[in-house]
Amino acid sequence: MAFRLFPLRRTRFSAGALARGLIAAVLVAGIGWGGALYAANQSIQGAKKTEDSGFDGDAPTAILIEASSGSVLFEKSADELRAPSSMMKLMTAEVVFNAIKKGDIKPSDEYRISENAWRKGGAPSGGSTMFAAINSKVSVDDLLHGAIIQSGNDACIALAEGIAGNEKIFAADFMTKRARELGMTKSTFGNSNGLPDPGNKMTVRELGILARHIILDFPEFYKLFGEKEYTWNKIRQPNRNPLLNSMEGADGLKTGYTKEGGYGMVGSAVQNGTRLIVVVNGLEDPEDRATEAKKMLEWGFRNFETRTLIAADQQVGYAKVFGGESRSVKLVAKTPVKVMVHKNGSDKLIARVVYSGPVRAPIEAGQKVGVVKVWRSGNIAVETPVYAAEAIGTGSTMRRAIDGASELVIGMFRAGAEKL
Repeated sequence: MAFRLFPLRRTRFSAGALARGLIAAVLVAGIGWGGALYAANQSIQGAKKTEDSGFDGDAPTAILIEASSGSVLFEKSADELRAPSSMMKLMTAEVVFNAIKKGDIKPSDEYRISENAWRKGGAPSGGSTMFAAINSKVSVDDLLHGAIIQSGNDACIALAEGIAGNEKIFAADFMTKRARELGMTKSTFGNSNGLPDPGNKMTVRELGILARHIILDFPEFYKLFGEKEYTWNKIRQPNRNPLLNSMEGADGLKTGYTKEGGYGMVGSAVQNGTRLIVVVNGLEDPEDRATEAKKMLEWGFRNFETRTLIAADQQVGYAKVFGGESRSVKLVAKTPVKVMVHKNGSDKLIARVVYSGPVRAPIEAGQKVGVVKVWRSGNIAVETPVYAAEAIGTGSTMRRAIDGASELVIGMFRAGAEKL
């Protein structure tokens, strides 16, 4: 597969079309201090793909991601909000992992199993439980084992109450806040465990983002998801993840079921040094859930390989500068920009630099400016931050005046176009 660099051609637009284009661009990338959006001053494009992806999953919502790059290999209604059921326990686990990492809590800290945790999530509840005894004290480490391996609702409630005082505060002030910090803009949480609640909504894309984050940022805790059983209160329970015993390299993450959400699963496996993450939701049968997740992972391993599009520190484009001693700044990616492509076939790839600009001077070397987005056959496959390759000082008074006048004219034209 060959790639070539080329500047975008200028295209004539009607005023109405220009206005619509600017609005669409703003929705995709956002505007920082109010300047215009500049995108794709350079592109990388491969040969046109000539055949279909060859996969059409049965799950109502699904996504398949390569973990290292975040490259999306397949998606189906990936941004549709659905009840995540027990898959939502991944968010509770991440909050706890992060609190331990920051030093706010320790794995040895003990939390009491309240009557509320026992009744709603323990033995009397009839749901998945750790079988923790009422009023007993259980360490954070053991509660994590119970929540992750045994899918214990009582373990999640005890963690929420121990950290935040009560479950509602934990869902609103800890889970939601942390989700937004991780770029999960759609997810909402009504409790800590995924039991039926109108507030529990997530997309398979955001579940995939969460799973990838846990895998990459908390490898020491991620090992819990691959443990096949755990015993508490003299009751041994197996891990509910069916992939652990049926697929080579499978080592996580979480299943879920509620009547509202159907059967869902977040799974991950490593083969030949490549890790894939699959998320499916909305299936009607637990066997279909396991079959669908396995089938999607096997399809990904069989049909894709990793290619490097842009090397680390290679110039990927430039950004327009406002009020600087230079009119533009070179942009680089600090890490290689990699994407998964079909082994046999001709994917169509387009890479574009997207940023809010022009970027105000002064600019520091290494300052984040925007992202390079790579599309494969019309879908975003990967996004990677791009940074200023050099420092740009503040320009002369005359330079700033000229740039200010230029932006004023452009702003007036844009405002006029939007009225048409």
